[in-house]
Amino acid sequence: MRIIFMGTPQFAIPSLKALVEKGHEVVAVVTQPDRPAGRGYRPQAPPVKNWALQHGLPVLQPRRVVEEEFVIQLKQLCPELIVVAAIGQIIPRTILDLPLRGCINIHPSLLPRYRGATPISWAIIRGEEKTGVSIIYLSEELDSGDIIAQVEVPIAPFDTAGSLTEKLAEEGANLLIRTLPEIAANKIQRRPQEHAKATYAPPLKKR
Repeated sequence: MRIIFMGTPQFAIPSLKALVEKGHEVVAVVTQPDRPAGRGYRPQAPPVKNWALQHGLPVLQPRRVVEEEFVIQLKQLCPELIVVAAIGQIIPRTILDLPLRGCINIHPSLLPRYRGATPISWAIIRGEEKTGVSIIYLSEELDSGDIIAQVEVPIAPFDTAGSLTEKLAEEGANLLIRTLPEIAANKIQRRPQEHAKATYAPPLKKR
């Protein structure tokens, strides 16, 4: 399939890597702009950008994905599917309606639990014994789209946010690859989330 991939942090890289290795046509990689960081406060590229450039993939870095010029640019790429993994922005309806097979999101929790920016950290903070990965169709409301597939992942006593992120990133990539044939064949049985059971994972504040 012709795929546009949207992601920013290390969590997204295994899914992008899996798409490339399985022979999907990744026509563009969309990620956040470079940000000043470190002691010298110099601009640093997001992890996904570095990986994409190393593997010869075209990279787009819009300031905001709602910008009309950017949406037109995506439309010209004629994607069949848009895959999102922690892009860090809300995807607008103008983009959700572009691809033939829709826009899907790889979210590191068992939705509807822990919607939001930091589901991995909150699962550890709250002492959960398990978490997982959900692949959902994107909607305009935060992490509330219909569920395509889920996989549970146990949280070990020694897990940190870092180690759990690595596990969930790999599980997410595997689940994505298993799910894509059904998406391509339009055979997905969509399952609405139980919105009344939703919990949230707001950004953690730095002290």
